[in-house]
Parts: sequence; C-alpha cells; structure tokens
Amino acid sequence: MADLLRLLLRVAEKAANVARVCRQEAPLFQLLVQEKTGDDKNKKFVQDFKTLADVVIQEVIRHDVGAQFPEMAGFIHGEESNKFENGLGESVTVTVCRTEEETAALLSTVLDGDHTAASLLARAIHQDPATVDTSTDGLTVPLSPSELGIWIDPIDATSQYIEGREEVLEEGHLSPSGLHCALVLIGVYLRSTGEPVMGVINQPFNHKDPAGGGWRGKHFWGVSCGSINVCSVSRPKDGTGRGLSVVLSSSEKQVVKEALTSLCGPDKLVYASGAGYKILCVIQGLADAYVLSEGSTFKWDSCAPHALLRALGGGIVDLSKTLQSNVGPQDHMTELTYHQPHTECKGADRWANHGGLVAYRDCSQLCSIIGALKGKL
Repeated sequence: MADLLRLLLRVAEKAANVARVCRQEAPLFQLLVQEKTGDDKNKKFVQDFKTLADVVIQEVIRHDVGAQFPEMAGFIHGEESNKFENGLGESVTVTVCRTEEETAALLSTVLDGDHTAASLLARAIHQDPATVDTSTDGLTVPLSPSELGIWIDPIDATSQYIEGREEVLEEGHLSPSGLHCALVLIGVYLRSTGEPVMGVINQPFNHKDPAGGGWRGKHFWGVSCGSINVCSVSRPKDGTGRGLSVVLSSSEKQVVKEALTSLCGPDKLVYASGAGYKILCVIQGLADAYVLSEGSTFKWDSCAPHALLRALGGGIVDLSKTLQSNVGPQDHMTELTYHQPHTECKGADRWANHGGLVAYRDCSQLCSIIGALKGKL
C-alpha cells in the first residue's frame, strides 16, 4: 500500500503539471478558453479541449497505475470517456503511448493537426515530476492491489479551472472561488465493500512561486483501513466556543440555508466552488462540515477526500438516508460507498451520490446538523 500511495502522489503531481501546462502555454491556453463563434465550424475539439485536458490527465493516471499494478487495470474508473471525434468525423481513442513522439502523433489527430499543441501536451504527459516528499515509509496496510479499485476526478471544479481567476489563499480562511478550487482527486476503495481506504488530493494552483512566478501545488493524502488511520493533515485543534461552521454551494436550497442559519448563525455559513474543494475545506478545518441536499456529486468527487476524512475520525454520509434512518447519524450504514452503481440509472447518473451528502470531521457536529435538518427535506 505504501508503494501504491507513493505512485498515486507521483501521478497526481504529473496530472497537476498537465493542468498547469494547459494554462501556461499559449497554444494550449487558447484552445482551453476558445469559444465557437458564428458559423465558424470550429472543430469539435475546440469546445471540448477542456474535456481533452481532463481525459489526458485521467489517462495518465490510468496508464501509470495500470503499468505498475496490472491487477488494478480493470478497476480504474474516471469521470470522462476517452473517445473523441475530430474535425473529419473520425473517432479517436486517447491513450498514453509508449513514447512522447507517439503520444504527440495521436493527440495531433484529435487536435486536427495542431502539432505544436499536441507536442506541448505530450511533453507534459511523459515528463516525470520532481520527487514528492511524503512520510509514507513504514506504512504497512494488509491489503493487496487486487482487492482495490480507483476513482479519478481529473480536474474537479472545471469551470473554475477554465475561468482561471487568481485569488490569494489566506491562511486559515477558505476562498469561495478561483483557480485553487480546481483539484486532482484520486480515491481508492475496497472492491468488496466500497469503503474508501486511501485518498490523494493535489491542488495544482495553491500558490505562486515568488522567484519564477509560476504556480506551485500542494498535496494531501490519507489512509484509513481498520485501526490504521494516517493523514498528511493533522487534526485541527478543538474549536470549542467558536461555533459550528458549514460550507455550502451558493445554489443550495433555501430551506437548508434557513435551518443551518438557525443552528450556526448567519456568519457561520460560508460558500465555495467545487465539491472536492468544499470537502477539502472540512479536512483542513476551514469549515466543520459540508452539506449538500442535491444529488449533484458523483463517486469520483467524493471518494478521495472521504478517505482523508475517515483517517481524521470523520466521514461522508448520504444525507437522505441519514435523515430517514432510526439509528444514529454516524451509523456506518449511511456512509457513502464506491463499488456499486445505481443500476436503474443511465450514464454518469449510475455513479451519482443521489441522496446528497454531509461531509464531517466530528460525529457530534454531524448529529447537530442532522437534527437541524430533520423534517425539513
């Protein structure tokens, strides 16, 4: 498991490099933000370049993990399909090839012959990142890769990534929007039970290098398996006396906002973009919980940060099931799991967290939130 964690940290950093290159290199950035105008039959890839950036990141992770752990290859799932149609109507399957030149040639067919953009992207894909420092040595978890599956969200909060506003992160405060909300999420779960057991979160746009001006990232990781709970984030100090704070989506239902305002007070409700970023705020102690009443998140959004929360003594529950349950809110029957699709649904909806969710660090705070929402939804 330590080998798998080290690999995931490395591929997440490689993925973050691809995300940064797509914004830093002019030929790629123009594709990223370009919109179709008028009758211009601009090729499908132009509008879908943001999706191509997602797919490239997803395939980099899938390729590298599958190469080192072939027994996991059939259980690495992502948000995106890796099939594209180019301007000639040809279907192209995006994969990571053996060499940088071969990958560039493949991407060039997707990008309708834009060799410059294809070469820049291929270079980022095949470039090994700097060593990621982590204290994973000596971490022994009695699990085999053949027992595990992976969920990848290549760029969570894509709209913030495309928009690209550069907010300065203040220590101890969450910021509602901006590039820093865009995250690479890799979650590992048990195939048998669906429990999240390992998570890696990479924040590609954490801060700017004062010397070179380029973006630098930050990574977070956690392992939760039986009695083993290890996380790169330390447990926040007990915030007794400061009141309960909850992060929400700005589009959350009014009835939820009102119920939580009564519980927390109006100044303790905060808003932020991106499901992954909101859960990361809970992990870091910038908010005590994240409440979402809609089924608008998916397994790839929640799997990675869920593992970190479990390592810190918290978790993520299905809001609807928890409100209907007769047992305590922290009963594991209502925790989100990651191994079974909703067979009655189609497409991405098969993997939606349909009942909404509450991400929390402290069981007593979860109880307070569920108590405030009972009978309201």
